[in-house]
Amino acid sequence: MSTYIDWQAPSYLDLPDLRMAVFQAGTPSPHRPSVVLCHGFPELAFSWRHIVGPLVDAGFHVIVPEQRGYGFTGRALSDGNDAASVRLYDMPHLCADLAHLLDALDIEQAIYVGHDWGGIVTWQLPFYQPERVAGLIGVNTPFIPRLSSDPIAAFRAVKGDDFYICAFQEFGVAEAQMDADVAHSLRCFYRKGGFINSEMRDPPNLSEWENFELLKILKRDESSWPGHMLLNEADFAVYQQGFERSGFGGGINWYRNFTRNWQLSADFEQKVSVPSLMICAEHDAALPPSMAEGMSKYVADLETYLIKDCGHWTQSEKPEELANLMVDWLSRRFA
Repeated sequence: MSTYIDWQAPSYLDLPDLRMAVFQAGTPSPHRPSVVLCHGFPELAFSWRHIVGPLVDAGFHVIVPEQRGYGFTGRALSDGNDAASVRLYDMPHLCADLAHLLDALDIEQAIYVGHDWGGIVTWQLPFYQPERVAGLIGVNTPFIPRLSSDPIAAFRAVKGDDFYICAFQEFGVAEAQMDADVAHSLRCFYRKGGFINSEMRDPPNLSEWENFELLKILKRDESSWPGHMLLNEADFAVYQQGFERSGFGGGINWYRNFTRNWQLSADFEQKVSVPSLMICAEHDAALPPSMAEGMSKYVADLETYLIKDCGHWTQSEKPEELANLMVDWLSRRFA
């Protein structure tokens, strides 16, 4: 684990409508861009704990924000915890946060790295904040070109109303269930051979797991869940404390903007021109490597790699291999 950061002692930046908790390591350099590590759901800045040290040792300044709705940062300051506040978590706000982060640190451009939802946001930065992006790294999350129809309508048609993204759309329901027992909820996600990992083997209620029917799964006794816990007790405690601090609602609001984000992106040409790296994980059932196969049509300067025997939580499952791929590419492209 990195010794460069105390994950319980963030610094705070006052951004528009947000007091963002940020962790930093290394020294900014005029010769190479800073690297911003963006977590997903349900993650925290801490998810990058094993990656920071190798990047700093390779000479990079590393910035790890706890993003809007999460952990020490918490919700937008104007969030009234109501349905009207959901739009405070749309793509323009999330991308603006990552630009305002650089403003607050007096940095012009950065290389953005995103996993899971963090990856969805970082791949949209070239459209919303193009002048701030020196390069992009997708961890599990590929660039996904704009769909021809409303994503939520498409999810409902293919996966049904119990699919977790569809079930998340009703304000107040999912967060009430998940906040009621934070540890139980996190144990469902952070599993090896379980939720969102394709090496799962025939658990009871298999269809619920294969269809990502999270709210149904959370009502089951944990003894029926497949796989085993991925995190050790100390690391799991950090996640538990983080989500007991913020709740799940802010992060779930990101999902409630799929339709809005799709509407807002109608005029964007689906082209990414900055140097880009895509790192896939062999056993990620939510973001399988096949999703990245067509990326070169949209991303002009792209390298792609596969980490074998790895599920969704790449930073925890295969941190050394992930860090080595990142350091190699960053050192070659931004020396």
